[in-house]
Amino acid sequence: MPVPGIGLWLADAPLILASRSASRRAVLEGAAIAVEVLPADVDERAIEAGASDQTPGAIARILARAKALSVAAQRPGRLVLGADQTLALGARLFAKPADLAAAWAQLKVLRGATHELHSALALVRDGAVLFEHCETAALTMRDFSDRFLSSYIEAAGSAVTASVGGYQVEGAGIQLFEQIAGDHFTILGLPLLPLLTYLRAEGHLAK
Repeated sequence: MPVPGIGLWLADAPLILASRSASRRAVLEGAAIAVEVLPADVDERAIEAGASDQTPGAIARILARAKALSVAAQRPGRLVLGADQTLALGARLFAKPADLAAAWAQLKVLRGATHELHSALALVRDGAVLFEHCETAALTMRDFSDRFLSSYIEAAGSAVTASVGGYQVEGAGIQLFEQIAGDHFTILGLPLLPLLTYLRAEGHLAK
C-alpha cells in the first residue's frame, strides 16, 4: 500500500524538460515525475549540419545534449532533461516536415519501407552531463494507397508537422504501419526505462 504523504518523485524541484513535445511531457507525467517545461532555443538544423559526418544516433545524442545544456545555463542547480529523435531511411536523414505538402512527400518516400527512429536523452545540471542514453526502434510502413495517405493527412492535420516522421503512433499514425520493432517509449521520443533506472539510483525516485 502507498505510504501517506510520500510521493514517487523525491527531488526538491521538478525535472525541467527542455522540449515542447507534448508526448514527452505526457510520458514523464504518466510516470509520476514532477515536470516543468522550458523548451530549448537552439538551431537544430545548424547542429545537424555541423554533425553531418555522425551517425543518426549520434546526431540525436548531440541534439539532446545541446538542448539540455542550453536550458541548464538558465536554471543553475536544476536537473534538466534534453531529448531528441532522428529518423533515418538507410543513409538518408529526415527532419520534421515543414508543412502538409512536405509531410505528404516524406510519407510517400517512407511508404512500404523500414525506417529507424533513434531517440536520445541527456540529463544535465550546471553544465555537467550526468547521464546520456540512445535507443533505436525499427518501423515498417505498409504499402498504403495515395487515397489513404490523403485521408490520413486530412485526419491528422497539423499534427503531421509535430514529429520527425510525420506521424504519432499513439494516434491515427498507427494505421500507417504493418510492423514495429522496439520499445514503445523510444518510438514516442523518450527511452523512459533507462531514465527511470538512473533517477532511482540517484535518489530522485522512490525505490
